[in-house]
Amino acid sequence: MTSTQAFVAEVRACTRCEPELPLGARPVFQFHPQARILIAGQAPGARVHASGVPFDDPSGARLRDWLGIDETVFYDARRIAILPMGFCYPGTGASGDLPPRPECAAAWRAAFMQRFERLELTVVLGRYAMDYHLGSGKQALTEVVRGWQTHWPARLPLPHPSPRNNRWLVRNPWFEAEVLPALRARVAEILGVQRQPPSAP
Repeated sequence: MTSTQAFVAEVRACTRCEPELPLGARPVFQFHPQARILIAGQAPGARVHASGVPFDDPSGARLRDWLGIDETVFYDARRIAILPMGFCYPGTGASGDLPPRPECAAAWRAAFMQRFERLELTVVLGRYAMDYHLGSGKQALTEVVRGWQTHWPARLPLPHPSPRNNRWLVRNPWFEAEVLPALRARVAEILGVQRQPPSAP
């Protein structure tokens, strides 16, 4: 077993937050040091916790459409790494899923980032990932996403692809018109794949 394999096995066995997790610990992520693109998300939902497959939900379908790739490419760990800020489902609050458990990023994230050997693009989904990867602080999410070219081409901030953000997408048509074409072209360039046509609205 290589040091990376041993590290990944250690993370998958992590139970440090278990007392705070309503469904118990089940770290869900995808990693290989050769991955060219990192999806930096928030935390798994209940459906992903049940399946153990990252983005195995409507958010994942929308995200793959945004990226212009199919499931075969998305779940190829040598191409795409998927590391949410919290690896386990945190539970649900009054307005949706709770924030990622902070212990997770503190324990594992820097060690993961140091193991990437060919990373070219980090897709940063949502507020908690933006705070970590972009240092966005108190800046509104819309402002961070609108200023996407500040971080381009190594990083790209996006709203979370959850259906909960449908209203945001309607209010910000520039996102689909300007940001998504650039993202799809960049992904196709990095991975050497043919771009998938966008889904019909």
